[in-house]
Amino acid sequence: MAKVIALANQKGGVGKTTTSINLAASLAVLEKKVLIIDADPQANATSGTGFDIRAIKTSIYECLVDDQDPKNIILNSDIEGLDLIPSHIDLVGAEIEMLNQPNREYVLKHIIDKLRDDYDYILIDCSPSLGLITVNALTAADSVMIPVQCEYFALEGLGKLLNTVKIIQSRLNKELEIEGFLLTMYDPRLRLSNQVVDEVKKHFQDMVFETIIQRNIKLSESPSYGKPVVLYDAASKGAINYLNLAKEVLQRNDNTKIANAEKIVE
Repeated sequence: MAKVIALANQKGGVGKTTTSINLAASLAVLEKKVLIIDADPQANATSGTGFDIRAIKTSIYECLVDDQDPKNIILNSDIEGLDLIPSHIDLVGAEIEMLNQPNREYVLKHIIDKLRDDYDYILIDCSPSLGLITVNALTAADSVMIPVQCEYFALEGLGKLLNTVKIIQSRLNKELEIEGFLLTMYDPRLRLSNQVVDEVKKHFQDMVFETIIQRNIKLSESPSYGKPVVLYDAASKGAINYLNLAKEVLQRNDNTKIANAEKIVE
């Protein structure tokens, strides 16, 4: 039975898609069966996993609006064990088309329930908004991972997101938990980056992942080649960061102790 994790933050450019792709790929490398659901109309998780979005004929849009069977549109990536349900620009209009659907907040949950038995982890890449599709993702998820950029406006808007999570917990999904806050785009040379790390850890304490995703040129380049960074350059700092994050996620969910000796040295 899959653990469903939504990656959400209404602030754009914080590393949601980068994390969706590379955490999923790293979990697959660690021999877990993983599915990415690209729930962002920009379809960056689709192209970043190696698929031409211009060639996508059916996507998550058809599942949400036309009740298409999700098993018929799953794509297999170049990494064994990593699959994708792609997105499409049509998803922009899905929220309007879903408005009159009964139980409209639960549409994605019903889709995912058909797939849970086939995977160990299902990651939902949410768009940078708190609209109906993101509400669907949070209603369907077991937990939410919140990427936080190590820059000046990092904490801006987090309160609004956490308030949305509380509303979802009280009205739609009582089981929803916060998987953790993931610090991204960290540059150890910058005082500001270190201040943001200290501030986030001070506010959220044990809810912050020990692994921090550092700024890395290979991590930035890999989407243009349609590859997760672990395929593009497995020895890069970005690949090492995400492999360590995957191990930490496994540790949190399986109660498996990951010894420091097993961590990849950065």
